Amino acid sequence: MTPPATTSGRRTFHGWWIVATFAVTQTIGYGSLYYAFAVLLHPIAADLHTSPVVVTGAFTTAILAQAAAAVPVGRWLDRHGGRALMTAGAMLGAGMLVAWSQTRTTWQLYMVFAGLGVAMAMALYEAATSVLVSWFDADRRPKAILGMIIVAGFASTIFMPLTGWLTDRHGWRPTLLLLAGLYASVAVPLHLLVVRRPPEVVRGPGRASAGHRRTLIRAAMRDRRFWWLTVAFVAQAAAMTTMTVHLVGYLTSRGHPATFAATVAGLLGVLSVTGRLLLTATGRRVRLHRLVAAIFTLQAAAALSLPLLAGTRIGAILAVTAFGLGFGIASLATPQLLADRYGTGAYASIAGTLAAFVTLAKAGAPLAAALLLTATGGYLTVLLSTGAASLIAVAGILAHADTPRPVHTAPGTAPLG
Repeated sequence: MTPPATTSGRRTFHGWWIVATFAVTQTIGYGSLYYAFAVLLHPIAADLHTSPVVVTGAFTTAILAQAAAAVPVGRWLDRHGGRALMTAGAMLGAGMLVAWSQTRTTWQLYMVFAGLGVAMAMALYEAATSVLVSWFDADRRPKAILGMIIVAGFASTIFMPLTGWLTDRHGWRPTLLLLAGLYASVAVPLHLLVVRRPPEVVRGPGRASAGHRRTLIRAAMRDRRFWWLTVAFVAQAAAMTTMTVHLVGYLTSRGHPATFAATVAGLLGVLSVTGRLLLTATGRRVRLHRLVAAIFTLQAAAALSLPLLAGTRIGAILAVTAFGLGFGIASLATPQLLADRYGTGAYASIAGTLAAFVTLAKAGAPLAAALLLTATGGYLTVLLSTGAASLIAVAGILAHADTPRPVHTAPGTAPLG
């Protein structure tokens, strides 16, 4: 049933307030909870008298915890909305940053990062995107998600150089305390005061919709296209995360100053915005999966050419620029592909299943790259593997792109918006 015009108008108006809120909280959240690690990796390893591989294992623990939490978080979002969950996630994330600043041993670091991973599942993109999918119809949804991520795409650009500068001036422990204070003071009150369920959900879905959600989830899990999409986004996540964690180290190994390396790595955020704008601008003229495949191909070429180009500053910037155009594509393409195919009635649960696999790739890829680096004594194999993963992503996004829509999610049977 179509809601009255006044209800629809109020819904859309408040929905844009939620977009603005997430634009701010996701920028600070990703900058503090995620991107700071790449800058702090080597200072932490030196301070704790351990190797970068061991510290990278803590990051892996966080991503594993995030993957484990993805499915229950998705089910909670489908049933209850995001206000309480995302507020609690922001509180937990800030608390884990404080605890991280006080770690003295590697086992303490691993325990803190397990909590950090749960906080990321509760408060970052996957949860925020699910909230926006529930608030906006199919026409407005891409613009709403783009509005969030076009701002949050600057998280690495802002926070990687900022974290490096703070660390140089104050050390890594005070830097984490400063980041924790910033995140808590902004994200907690905004999530609590602005995030809410849309009017349809507030009125209560009842038992029938709960059963319908289970039907939608089963249909998606039996759909070949879902699993090909999983292959594509898992491979792309592995490539992206490897580059995020190891790019600074690679550029410094090629003789570039640490400040230049961190600044170039920070370009990934700006470029992710460019890639998302390109996807949105051309999405009406080119089929989405073909455009995504083309961008993933460009990433593969960039990763494979980086060993040849990174010896000079211009070459490094060019290669990173090409790779960065695909850096944030998944966060915009995934909700469009999933919502268009399966509707929004069980979006958070279906997206949570995909996110669990993608997050596992984010957990394993940096550690595998660190092990490759230790075994080979250089970054060449790491970069070749990153390029190969991007090519696998191309194959996955193209495979069976035209398979029939699952019968239980045909247009008209899934509750859209």
